[in-house]
Amino acid sequence: MRGSKVSTLGYALLGLLAREALTGYELTGRVRERIGFFWGAGHSQIYPELAKLEGAGLVTYEPVAQEGKPDKKIYSITDAGQAALAGWAVTPVEPGPTRDELTLKAYSAWAADSVKAAELFRGEERRHRERLAEYERLQAWMHEEWAEALWDPGTPEFATYATLRRGLGYEREYAEWCGWLAGSLEQR
Repeated sequence: MRGSKVSTLGYALLGLLAREALTGYELTGRVRERIGFFWGAGHSQIYPELAKLEGAGLVTYEPVAQEGKPDKKIYSITDAGQAALAGWAVTPVEPGPTRDELTLKAYSAWAADSVKAAELFRGEERRHRERLAEYERLQAWMHEEWAEALWDPGTPEFATYATLRRGLGYEREYAEWCGWLAGSLEQR
């Protein structure tokens, strides 16, 4: 790995590139569309991270000429990148602090105007229910399109489905909690 430490974002990019070769622009879209519900990164973070990965020998790219524009780069994961990703995927996670501002607000809701607090939590309940509905639509699509691959732990489809299931549970529980809290505040 040529002596550099790979960031979590770097591993996220390797995970996407292990599925398919992509341009930086396409990677930005995949981060938003495929892993954005559990890991976020901005466009400005992706290109410097790709340069680090390339410098570490974990990705490579093929330049593709474009008329009237600079060449675009199509990135692919290298064997070293594949090995680094496989090793990272089974390394225990270091516990970190949980930072959830809405839960922090709930901790002080007793001191707030109950009507305004209830409105806040009803709005959050709606937001989480909307995202839950979006994930449920995606789940239905996966069941239809990927069928058997969803149940084979050796496929990217299985891993994608596993992360979606986590998102479904998170959104469902968060929406229920917000609804319970809003209802309690409305009765105050």
